[in-house]
Amino acid sequence: MDDETSADEVQAGRRAFLTCFGSALAGGAVAATATALLPGPARAAAGGAPSPAIPDYDWKQHQWAFGVDARKCIGCLRCVEACKAENEVALDAHHFRTWVERYVYVEGEDAPRIDSQADPVNIAASGSEQHYRFANRYQDQKVERAFFVPKLCNHCTHPACVQVCPTGATFKTDDGVVLIDHTYCIGCQYCVQACPYGARFFNVEKKVTEKCTWCYHRITKGLLPACVEVCPTGARIFGDRRDKQSPISRFLAENRVDVLKPETGNAPNVFYVGIDKDVR
Repeated sequence: MDDETSADEVQAGRRAFLTCFGSALAGGAVAATATALLPGPARAAAGGAPSPAIPDYDWKQHQWAFGVDARKCIGCLRCVEACKAENEVALDAHHFRTWVERYVYVEGEDAPRIDSQADPVNIAASGSEQHYRFANRYQDQKVERAFFVPKLCNHCTHPACVQVCPTGATFKTDDGVVLIDHTYCIGCQYCVQACPYGARFFNVEKKVTEKCTWCYHRITKGLLPACVEVCPTGARIFGDRRDKQSPISRFLAENRVDVLKPETGNAPNVFYVGIDKDVR
């Protein structure tokens, strides 16, 4: 590919993004902003994976991160419902960009019992696949301890999903967020298999992969991710690590945190407090 062709592809990609971005604002399609990104070939021609050119937002000035305080999570699942509404995720009990797991230690048992809002018993308790709750299935058990663990895409520093994507549809932005350009997603699901956290799912209707984007269309406008905004207990924390006074910077400074599956080498940017070795 010669220099002239490369430059033309880059400019074409940028024009396509700006057109899509303007349409998203005009039509109120909030979720479209996070996926209307520079095309894969244009990113490659530019010599890397530059972040989307969002007006009034300088991605080089931010380094986003997410915190979860499992000691505060009450399993209300408002976060799950808010995420589905904000990001137009399918209203069923099997597709989620974020979810919550319950860990229950029953007396006399060595391992915890683990369930989530997608468990059939919990679905039945909610009475609808569009609303979620945890069934009180342990009311007759002697529970030694229990806690809830919110989960989502970890937006890794070294994301395995980016490494295996054959088209460049999955890429990492300069501000630390891992996104998917659905224009170039071919539905191969290599990224789904590569993610060690089970954070991706395949959208059968659209024939593309989906996952949590930390509500990129919101955070680039100075707003919080929807799940963080609705959490009634402050169990979810989000912010800019470059701002030492941000909620996430204070959370990391004041707590001894853990990440999930550190042995994978992905270096997650979702940090936990209040979990134990059984949480994977």
